Amino acid sequence: MQRVAILYDASQAVLSTFDLDEVLNQVLEIVRDYFHLQNGSIMLLDESTQQLSVRAHFGDCVLPSDVLVPFGQGIAGTAAKARRPIYSADVTTDPRYLGTRGSTRSELAIPLMVRDEVVGVLDCQSDRPDFFDNETVDLLTLFATQASIGLQNAKLYSMLQRRAAQLEAINAIAKRTTVEVDLKELLDRLCTQLPHSFPVDYVSIFLRDEDGYLILRAQQGDLPRALKTGDIMPESHAFTTEGDGREEVSLPLVSFGENLGLLACVTAQGKAFQPNDIQALESVADILATATQNARYVDRVRQLAYRDGLTGVFNRRYFDSRLVEEITRAARYGGGVSVLMIDLDHFKTINDDFGHMIGDDVLRAVSTIFNRHLRKVDVVCRYGGEEFAVVLPATQGGSAAAVANKLRLAVANGQYAGVSMPVTISVGVAEFPANGITRDDIVHSADMALYQAKENGRNKVCLAPSCAGSEPQPAPRA
Repeated sequence: MQRVAILYDASQAVLSTFDLDEVLNQVLEIVRDYFHLQNGSIMLLDESTQQLSVRAHFGDCVLPSDVLVPFGQGIAGTAAKARRPIYSADVTTDPRYLGTRGSTRSELAIPLMVRDEVVGVLDCQSDRPDFFDNETVDLLTLFATQASIGLQNAKLYSMLQRRAAQLEAINAIAKRTTVEVDLKELLDRLCTQLPHSFPVDYVSIFLRDEDGYLILRAQQGDLPRALKTGDIMPESHAFTTEGDGREEVSLPLVSFGENLGLLACVTAQGKAFQPNDIQALESVADILATATQNARYVDRVRQLAYRDGLTGVFNRRYFDSRLVEEITRAARYGGGVSVLMIDLDHFKTINDDFGHMIGDDVLRAVSTIFNRHLRKVDVVCRYGGEEFAVVLPATQGGSAAAVANKLRLAVANGQYAGVSMPVTISVGVAEFPANGITRDDIVHSADMALYQAKENGRNKVCLAPSCAGSEPQPAPRA
């Protein structure tokens, strides 16, 4: 009875902690100290693979941590499958024994069970044959019952802590979406935050473009594939699980029935995701989808505020802010930026002779020509009246003059219904930093070059002088 009381007190000590590793260590310490064993281990069962793996041990008899014992094999696997203790009084004559230490002579494996479900095995070994008598087996079995409850409590507590951290992360993400309207900033923050609250080592977010392709917009962690921001992800690879030891969960971003993209989370090791993790990540994906949709709505409204109502190109407000951005980028990274100031020649005559509606048609047609002959990164703006401005990122003066000449020729060769006179443009070209280091300086230099182009007879392109020069220079004819 005294031994039972001591065992009871020891079992209560096991139940007093919720830390899984601490529970395992206490279980093995009690087994070693109270039952005077030389070797012992606790194997946990992976329900998905139905294999046992060593999680904690003492002595030197246990299997390496990377060796898995199949359910039903070995003395431990047999005990797990039979759901009852298996005792081998002399392992040298037991074909079920998986030799791990030459001096082991007897082995007792007791399944750790909670609600009739096996969660692991307590494996005890002795250097003496027939070491475990009936009383010891009964006491160890009783202890294993208490230990399995402590083990399960620790796992439940760990799961609750994990779930609480995830709920806190979801709440933080939801709050962030209410104050963050910049989509890129939101995606970057989300990618940074997820690995801190979920068992993921790499996060990537893909959004669909206008053609339906999945484009990588944000990422965090070591890439499982050679991808960089802006890359297109093949649709056939969107919902796959890596076969090289990693585990991938890919969740569609759906808002109001529209598939906006994909949230992909990858672990460095397989079997890291639990069902609750997937559910929590689905909540993150739902929040992200709604935030993406909202950000796009905000962007569309912003675009309307920055668009010219007649031509559909950007307006002067957008030109001013975008030019400042490009100057800042060029100052930091190099590559230059150029500005074209463009004026339609004799536009007043077009309005007077053919009417303002025809004049409006000409402005729209010229805007279309500009968009057709420029890159996607170039910015076309209606500066006011018949004057346009074009921002050419990563473009220097000589190249900008060539672009200006291309536009000049395209306008001169265009067709304009209802207009029986030539439609031409004059262009002034200025660049950063040769013609100024501020927005106003560069625009002023381009304006002066435009004035010189008109003075030279119109339908011309003129380059602004450098800071050391004095007169605008005609650009070479294309």
